[in-house]
This record gives sequence, structure tokens and C-alpha cells, in this order.
Amino acid sequence: MIREFAPAKVNLTLHVTGRRADGYHLLDSLVVFADIGDWLMASPAERLTLALAGPQAGALTAGPDNLVLRAARSFEASRGAALVLEKHLPVSSGVGGGSTDAAAALRLLARLWRRPLPEPGAVLRLGADVPVCLKPGAARMAGVGEIITPLPSLPEAWMVLANPGTAVSTPAIFAALARRENPVMPRALPPLPTLEALATFMGAMRNDLEPSALAAIPMIAEVKAALAAQPGCRIARMSGSGATCFGLFPDTATATAAARAIARPDWWVRAGRMLS
Repeated sequence: MIREFAPAKVNLTLHVTGRRADGYHLLDSLVVFADIGDWLMASPAERLTLALAGPQAGALTAGPDNLVLRAARSFEASRGAALVLEKHLPVSSGVGGGSTDAAAALRLLARLWRRPLPEPGAVLRLGADVPVCLKPGAARMAGVGEIITPLPSLPEAWMVLANPGTAVSTPAIFAALARRENPVMPRALPPLPTLEALATFMGAMRNDLEPSALAAIPMIAEVKAALAAQPGCRIARMSGSGATCFGLFPDTATATAAARAIARPDWWVRAGRMLS
């Protein structure tokens, strides 16, 4: 059996800059990953199967539409494999759970079947976030998700991810946007050598989905405020289409303390390192 980690994807910024005629939205986003995520395991087998495990497995089914199985079938001549998805990330939560699982499946099966990893543009049909998740690292994501520009290492930082236990419909949040043609980030990003510099830059940028997500789920404001109030938090923001929010912290001690401080029985809260 071989294993592959599927890290949480976090949108530090998310600008919606337009919409194509086919309905797909154009984005400009600074994306990072956290050492918080799911695990995918694979063993050789005669046919393709998927089993689910882990604390968040109950929110998924292992049917044909599961993104892991769809990713496996996207190989032109897929073979058999017994897959197990150990699900830790909440579903429909703005941290790319399905997309990072699909990308992990592609990396895992490329190793198992000794096939080349698909190019980002070839996996866009699986979802707009799958290309950036294919090779996890700090990146600028543009277009409808197919334009990936890897970034130099960002400063060391720790994250607290917090979700109020509410799933969010990404299409509904996009549909509720008041404005779809918003300014892009600067063509050339400024140097970001420290966490303070990164937080300052982020403060001048946006998540354009946050207003419509807040209107649909007001609890997001409480989660974000709880993170922002913790000692050491440099900035707090919503990731993706929500409802997960994140706070950036300078070290593991302050991040761990913040996660303990805001923990609630009905919230999903995790602390970890930003993978830059």
C-alpha cells in the first residue's frame, strides 16, 4: 500500500475578475496549502474501488461521482486499484477538500501505475481548484483556475482553520455576487519576506466571495472575529467560498493556543503550518 497526503488549500486572496460567456468565473488568487488534510491510500487490485474512512467520511459517498474515482477514471487507460480515502477535511468548506483529494489521487495513481502526471490544463474538467492542487505549493491562480504561477517561498507561518460546521454551496455563493468584474491583484506581487509584509499585502487585497457568503451564513463573521481576536493573529479571512476561515500566526505555540481558545463542540478547528 502506498499513501499520498491531500493538504487543505487556502485562498489567502480571491479576486473575482470577470465571467466568461460559458458561465465560468475568472479569478486571481494567492493560494497556499496547510499541513492539515486528508490521506489517500492505494493498493494494486483487479478493479477500481473506493472505501471511505476518517471523521468526515460520513458526509461523502463512494459512488461514481466521487471526485477521487472521477480523477482515477480520467487516466486514459486506468487500471485497477483499491483506494481508501481517509477524510479529515470538512466537505464543501472552502478549503478545496474534493479538489485536493482528486489531485492526490492523480499523484498516487501516477506512482502506482507508473504513468506521467497529467498537465494542469488536462484536469480542469475535474474542477477549477484541481490544477493548483496537483502540485501543492504557494502559487498565483488565474483564469478559471488553469493558469498557475508558482511563487517563491512565502514567509514561515502557522494557520488556524475554523469552520462552524456548515457546508456551503459554491455555485450559490458565486450566483449571489453583486459584482463580477473586480480589480485584479498587482501584475507583479511585492516582496513578501516576513509574515507582517504578507499580512499587510493581504489587508489591501480581498476575498470577493466573502460578502455573499456572509449574507448566506452570518456565522462566518463570528468565526472570523474569533480568530482575529486571538493573541498573535496577524490577519483573519475567509477561504474560498467558505465557510472555513483562517488566521495567520507567527509560530506553532500561538496557533495552537488560538485553536484551543476558539474550540467549540460544533466547530471544526485545526492548527498547522502553512506549506509555502
